[in-house]
Amino acid sequence: MAKALNAGLRKALADDPKVLLMGEDIGPLGGVFRITEGLQAEFGPKRVIDTPLAESGIIGTAIGLAMRGYRPVVEIQFDGFIFPGFDQITTQLAKLTNRHEGTQAFPVVIRVPYGGHIGAVEHHQESPEAYFAHTPGLRLVSPSTPNDAYWMIQEAIRSNDPVMFFEPKSRYWPKGTVDFRASVAQLHSSRVVRTGTDVTVLGHGAMVSVLLQAAEIAEAEGASLEVVDLRSLSPIDYRPILESVQKTGRLVIASEAPGFASIPSEIAATVAEKAFYSLEAPVLRVTGFDAPFPPAKLETQYLPDADRVLEAVDRALAY
Repeated sequence: MAKALNAGLRKALADDPKVLLMGEDIGPLGGVFRITEGLQAEFGPKRVIDTPLAESGIIGTAIGLAMRGYRPVVEIQFDGFIFPGFDQITTQLAKLTNRHEGTQAFPVVIRVPYGGHIGAVEHHQESPEAYFAHTPGLRLVSPSTPNDAYWMIQEAIRSNDPVMFFEPKSRYWPKGTVDFRASVAQLHSSRVVRTGTDVTVLGHGAMVSVLLQAAEIAEAEGASLEVVDLRSLSPIDYRPILESVQKTGRLVIASEAPGFASIPSEIAATVAEKAFYSLEAPVLRVTGFDAPFPPAKLETQYLPDADRVLEAVDRALAY
């Protein structure tokens, strides 16, 4: 995924001279995760800009650039560092198009490496996506594969609305095939990535690989899981989710973020509203615990894994 994002950003820079990259250490270093490696050397320091360590300044500058017709793509070095820029994102960027009655576009993309599984310290393994999904005026997406990452970053940059681009950092290194000819799905769409008949399991980002692992184990034990990749966190494409639930009658939603007031909470409520008579069991959630992210040695106890997903699947099937 890291290489796919690098390729997608390179394509966007080459296609549109108004695309700029901004962030801490993204120039000669290429970013902490090397997502922007080689891009400053290729496009120059006026288009791939090393910024001061000031998230509020990065977001504020990007807003001004967008007002002048540029398409800035900013990197937040780690998920937990985004909060100094929270005010600029939620009270300014998200509202400015509405404040201008639709006459002014603010095409800012905010790249956020997020989630656990990398053994990092405090503020480096959080999943803050629900804070932003709650804010009207922002679009949120999260790829789970290199192919999606390559296409989704380009589609996000082409959007005239602000896009929060959540990158599951634990998926930066696993390899996958990228089709450079065409995207397999639209930016704001959910997708069934494994068909099944007994239980629908749904997640986004790094959780999709966990769900696919759980589906493999379940198949060996005689249960058929249908895996849905959420991909877009706001807006949510409910059609594949509802069609799957209408087929299986059961839904388990997995997320690394705490479960209270979360994206899984919203999906569970909506499915209960729109597919109530198709449900054979309550919608179940498998999430991080409602506690601060623990020290790295305890992350495997905190983050959902295939065993916790399968325990919820067993409960759903027991109804």
